[in-house]
Amino acid sequence: MVSPEIHKDRIWIDGCFDFAHHGHAGAMLQARQLGNSLYVGVHSDEEILENKGPVVMTLPERILAVEACKWATCAVPSAPYVTSPTVMNQYGCFYVVHGDDITTDANGEDCYRVVKDAGRFLVVKRTPNISTTDLVGRMLLCTKNHHIKTVRSANVEAALANAKVGKQTEGLITLDTLEKFRAYATAEDGKHPRDGVYIWITSSGETDTGMLTTLVEPSPKFMQSHKRMIYVDGGFDLFFAGHIEFLRLVSQCAASLSTATTDDTQTETGIIVGIHSDATVNTFKRLNYPIMSLFERALCVLQCKFVSHVVLQAPYCPTPSFLDELPWDIVAVMHGPTLFGTEGEAGDPYAEVKRTGLYKEIGEHLYKDISTETIVERVTRNRGVYEERQRRKGWKSDIESQLRKQEDAKSS
Repeated sequence: MVSPEIHKDRIWIDGCFDFAHHGHAGAMLQARQLGNSLYVGVHSDEEILENKGPVVMTLPERILAVEACKWATCAVPSAPYVTSPTVMNQYGCFYVVHGDDITTDANGEDCYRVVKDAGRFLVVKRTPNISTTDLVGRMLLCTKNHHIKTVRSANVEAALANAKVGKQTEGLITLDTLEKFRAYATAEDGKHPRDGVYIWITSSGETDTGMLTTLVEPSPKFMQSHKRMIYVDGGFDLFFAGHIEFLRLVSQCAASLSTATTDDTQTETGIIVGIHSDATVNTFKRLNYPIMSLFERALCVLQCKFVSHVVLQAPYCPTPSFLDELPWDIVAVMHGPTLFGTEGEAGDPYAEVKRTGLYKEIGEHLYKDISTETIVERVTRNRGVYEERQRRKGWKSDIESQLRKQEDAKSS
């Protein structure tokens, strides 16, 4: 293989990328902002087992997730666990990017020691309060303290006003969450605004009677070129391969609906994703579902290259009256092969929209049998193994903390 010319604006990042959570997406976003292209190395199941513990998602599932991130140029399967300049050279990457934490191999040594010594290492800010370890912990401990209260019409204006003046508050709409939404709503370069973030506000309950409030304005150019939308909705908890493959298939349908106009411009059809609140998901799935909060799930969906806009707290039943409130021409409402909880039209959230002729179903696909529950089952079925992984993570954290102190001492 002849290696391409090495460029400083061609960035390398690598990792396990187990779960497509927003911490991984945040690292890829920051890495993409440092260059013009981003190559993402994904470690093999075997190397992760040796150096960290068992994966929850298989390598093909993790590759699918990385390839779906709008800031990733290319996913590189089975990248070495200890970052190799030789492999980086094969893809023309000069710099590797990693968060401001230390990652160690099975021997307790820094995985980036070689590239650091070579002056080819760049640091970005690590996303706090989210990791694969955190998510596995929520599954094993069955906690619900990550759930976010539904925003009602009585408090949305106050929350937006507080965020506007820089007042720190708690909940779904804060200074920090709005900043994150704006960052994840950027285009493929990670810099320019593109996508919109909206929230459906009701006085009580999850109904189709409410008000659509804009949290992040989409770019006018994108709104002009994407006036038609396909609407999809769901919980999108743990944002796994089934969700991603479904959105990919919907994007193919959207592409087939795009049309040329009389002035030779293209009218594109996009995808708007309605995401249910934590309370709605928990009502239907019980236990401690969703495993990810609405904020976390929204960022997972926003980073996906197949998605145009998101609506938070979307009603469980996307009725025609709700769809009429959306500022686009809704050309279809699509759903995957997932079964609903109750039988008959009374238990079908799409009953009304089906009568309009807008409803279309995506057929079966490779990942149709994967659900949030089956992923949780992967962890709980091997509880002892994952509990050992959690303990091992604690042991490695002590070593990584010591290495961080040593690095800080050298730089001071």
